[in-house]
Amino acid sequence: MKKNKIAVIVAGIDETYQSDILDGIGASAGECSLDLSVFVSFIGTMENLRHDTGEFNIFSLPDFTAFDGAILLTNTIDYEPVASQILRRIKDAGIPAVSVDNDVEGMLHIGIDNKTAMRKITEHFIKRHGFTKFNYISGPAENPESQDRLAGFLEVLEENNITIEKDRIYYGNFRAASGKAAVEFFLRYVPEMPEAIICANDVMAAAAIDRLSDEGYRVPDDIAFSGFDYTFRHHDFRVELTTVERPLKLSGQLACRMLSNHFSGIQQERSVNIGMSTRFTESCGCPDNFPASVSEMKNLNYRSYHRLDSTHRYLSVFNRLSSGLRGCSSFDEYITALKSFTTEMAPEEFYFCLCTDWASEMLTERHSARPVAEAPVPTDYTEEMLVPIAYKDGSFHNIDRIKTRDLLPDFVNDDPPGKMYYFLPLHFGERCLGYMAVRISKLSLHNAMFQTCCISINNSLENVRKLIVLEYAVQRLGKLYTQDTFSGIYNRNGFAEATEQIYRACVDQQRDIMLMFIDLDGLKQINDTYGHSVGDTAICTIADVLQEACTDGEIFCRFGGDEFIVFAADFTEEKAQELTKKITDRISAVNRSGSNPFVLSASMGYVIAVPHGDEDIFDFVTAADKKMYVEKRKKHSKYLKLSGSDQ
Repeated sequence: MKKNKIAVIVAGIDETYQSDILDGIGASAGECSLDLSVFVSFIGTMENLRHDTGEFNIFSLPDFTAFDGAILLTNTIDYEPVASQILRRIKDAGIPAVSVDNDVEGMLHIGIDNKTAMRKITEHFIKRHGFTKFNYISGPAENPESQDRLAGFLEVLEENNITIEKDRIYYGNFRAASGKAAVEFFLRYVPEMPEAIICANDVMAAAAIDRLSDEGYRVPDDIAFSGFDYTFRHHDFRVELTTVERPLKLSGQLACRMLSNHFSGIQQERSVNIGMSTRFTESCGCPDNFPASVSEMKNLNYRSYHRLDSTHRYLSVFNRLSSGLRGCSSFDEYITALKSFTTEMAPEEFYFCLCTDWASEMLTERHSARPVAEAPVPTDYTEEMLVPIAYKDGSFHNIDRIKTRDLLPDFVNDDPPGKMYYFLPLHFGERCLGYMAVRISKLSLHNAMFQTCCISINNSLENVRKLIVLEYAVQRLGKLYTQDTFSGIYNRNGFAEATEQIYRACVDQQRDIMLMFIDLDGLKQINDTYGHSVGDTAICTIADVLQEACTDGEIFCRFGGDEFIVFAADFTEEKAQELTKKITDRISAVNRSGSNPFVLSASMGYVIAVPHGDEDIFDFVTAADKKMYVEKRKKHSKYLKLSGSDQ
């Protein structure tokens, strides 16, 4: 069956507005032959800009050219630059899109007449109840819906010769926290509380009423209230909210049908305004308009029980998840614990996808000239994703990696249409770690507890990442302690550690050891003639020669400056001579290659002895150094004789 891939963009799916629209989208996906990829962020709830930046990463994940269409709830994204970037990318991709509520030029649109709806609310407050003193809690100033609702409110006030001071209008973000913040702002900065507070949505209204109740205010006796959107419905709150009722689920269903019509070539209106109705009830002083029946109260009690039961189940599962993940000390343990949680949750599908550089400090040193501490935090998705968990239809599948553009493994493409995947960011602060893709039916994802689950997964993943980075840092520190960072071979510390056990065994068993001292010839002349960088090359070349020559268990290091030492156990005079020749031959090979402007030369001396318990391995360096010096003096004398004969 022909199916079309649709990207859905939304923030805050735990809110009723988003949840109802998504329910409508999901209900119509199958009949419209659509597969849905819902890209979700939870923003504004943590009051942390770095966290929100990481949440916004998910909106950069979809390659819109890989989709056939899009459904947008960009009005839920209260950061205009991010919303604008999404719209620009969709237009550049050239795919059809339906924008819910925000009317975007060139896109299909589903909405309501926000200004008219708010006018009706405001007119009712003035003409029915006689209110003249108002405060207003708005959504974001740049949000088109918010602008229309505020404009409708202000128009009615002006028509009725009612003025309102600037401080009596508070700009929130359509979330509960801003309703509470608005009341606190009014209590602090407004000299007298109003007769009524008009709110741009129900969520802010409910939170504002709660906060005023804490201060002893009664609604509607002391202050009347209204909301908008009818998301606190059927007596779900302490007072029945006067509000605007709109069929949100229908908005989601229509979005799918409009895209289906587009794909089928069916003519349709670009913009559709769906019906709405005002509900004047208890919070404005009209309590008798919608009396609750016994049946309604029973349903309310059941819904409350169901929500509480669902929350308890979430809490139980997520507490075990959080505890299990928090105790992981390695990545393998973490994945095992997350798989156990996946089995318990039993989603239809779950994919845990990590950026290939998710533990980025391990890579930064190789790819950046800057120190690790100054390296930028990765905020983008890599071209490929690691997939340590791929769960489908009750089984785990072995998937190494996928292309990020594909989002999911290939085997999902053969399934019938109607699937709805939720894509959620894996991040810590602004650091992009990857994403999760989940399709689930047993537990609703439109629940505040699901956000808590995501935060727990993200935080515990960051803990594991830090453990990996810490282990890597310890390894690096160990190398710095034991490795000569200049030449790449052991330094004195590394040499002492590497030889300690063998040397002690030779002491205990009275076995021969060999200690060779090597000194680079003419380093000062090389530095004076060609510069210190070329002299450094000469030192590193000797280190390379030792790595090539010492292949029979010998241990070597840069002793300091242009001096090197080599240690070996059970060496005879013959083997020491063989090693000396191997080193000399490789030095000659370097000189024949002509790769350096200088002639490489080194003097060597060694001692073979049985060590005693009161002797340290470095005690033999002096003896080997003396023999090396004899060799160097012979070379110098030979050079002087040759120089004299030339003259």
